[in-house]
Amino acid sequence: MTKRAFAGCLPLLATLLLLAGCAGTPPDNLGVRDGRLAPCPPSPNCVSSQATDDGHRVAPLRYTDSRDTAQARLREIIESSPRARVVTAQPGYLRAEFTSRILRFVDDVEFWFPREPLVHVRSASRLGHSDFGVNRARVEEIRSRYEVAPL
Repeated sequence: MTKRAFAGCLPLLATLLLLAGCAGTPPDNLGVRDGRLAPCPPSPNCVSSQATDDGHRVAPLRYTDSRDTAQARLREIIESSPRARVVTAQPGYLRAEFTSRILRFVDDVEFWFPREPLVHVRSASRLGHSDFGVNRARVEEIRSRYEVAPL
């Protein structure tokens, strides 16, 4: 490859490296600690059923069947969602990654099933400041599918 041809490829290579970096790495504060999911950062790219402020708060999911059945139903919904994959599945806890279509940004979504018949949820972008409401919309979409899913 000539120097000129290589120089012409540099913008493309830089763009590819930038896009590959949009995935980021999972934060080290994911999971349940002391009966809580991680708090949302001050930025508007996170929602949580355990948040106390209106900007970040979403309602938890509720269920009337067994915890195992509710978790299996939720896992099925996640796995049937576009660009989503379950990365952690333990009794009472699910973590999934949702990847945006174009820039490949990754959001971490967690579901915790405490002893009472509800599911706490947290959905947060790994990178950036604003998510334009994507995390809130995702949680509400999962909620609507979860509420009509067969038992």
